Amino acid sequence: MVTIKKREIKGKTYFYLSHTYALNGKKKYKETYLGTKLPNNTARLKKEFTLQIYKEKWFGLFDSIRAEYQKQMRRTPSDAKKRNMEAFLVRFTYDTSRIEGSKLSLKDTAALLGLGLSPKNRPISDIKETEAHRDVFYEMINYNGELSLGLILRWHKELFSATKSAMAGRLRDYNVYISGSDFTPPPYQAVESYASEFFKWYSTEKDKLDTVELAAIAHLRFETAHPFGDGNGRIGRLIMNFILHKNGYPMLDIRYTDRASYYNALERSNIKNDEGIFVQWFFKRYLKESKIYLGKLQKS
Repeated sequence: MVTIKKREIKGKTYFYLSHTYALNGKKKYKETYLGTKLPNNTARLKKEFTLQIYKEKWFGLFDSIRAEYQKQMRRTPSDAKKRNMEAFLVRFTYDTSRIEGSKLSLKDTAALLGLGLSPKNRPISDIKETEAHRDVFYEMINYNGELSLGLILRWHKELFSATKSAMAGRLRDYNVYISGSDFTPPPYQAVESYASEFFKWYSTEKDKLDTVELAAIAHLRFETAHPFGDGNGRIGRLIMNFILHKNGYPMLDIRYTDRASYYNALERSNIKNDEGIFVQWFFKRYLKESKIYLGKLQKS
């Protein structure tokens, strides 16, 4: 975490932003001088300082991951690409649905999506939403346009029209609460404003931010807005992968087994009003899930 340090030298006070972090297994320290008085724009300076550290620590690795991923994709036969995408779809659909309470196991999901076999003794709503998620996922990876409110509403409607038709494809007009969380989503009166601001932000930043950073912040901001009565997590994770896939990066599956740390990072970012908390969590998770591409580079 970036901190403000104060030093007394010969009776004068000097302020610095400082941060200690690990890079390639080594401890590194970075600081920047603020002046003899704390400036009024400290929050913005912290953000800019953090971005400098991100660029040094993460962005080069992400560029390497993309380069190796693209190289592998070019030499992978089309039938193998299809099988790999199907395998990712099954795992991603299982995890994203399980995080939200689905009772289907990974084997259930594979049998349903791969063989068309409906599992026994499972809620019919979970089965229908799993099948719908498959359809929306393929629509997402084949969509060549830009992210928009209309697109998100369509995805939401397709996901829930068979199970929650009253709220499918509609922004919520009532308040919602997150069980066990200290974070309360915005009141329903503010949802349209939050949604509008989200897409304005995306339109402005999509060509400025590093792709992985864009995916992380977009996911966080969408979850913060919580525009739907249900399904915010699933739509948010589709948005995340839409951004990664559109820009030629491997997609990310946030595992069900990582849900506690995932929820904790989202909650802490919102409560502390610090996007960096979730972004750092996301970067570490993305690096872990994509390390196969770095491994290839390190051997060559």
